[in-house]
Amino acid sequence: MSFQDYLKYLTKLFVQYMETPKEERKQRKLPREAWSSRWFGAIPMSIRMLLRK
Repeated sequence: MSFQDYLKYLTKLFVQYMETPKEERKQRKLPREAWSSRWFGAIPMSIRMLLRK
């Protein structure tokens, strides 16, 4: 992909984002993952699975 194609793609995404209403963008927001998995990855989940077993 050339730089111009990439720039066109980014511009298209930006325009789509700006054209959507603010309320719709807020609804589309995904919930955040747990802080333990965000900071330490899959290790806390694997430890929890071992302890439950």
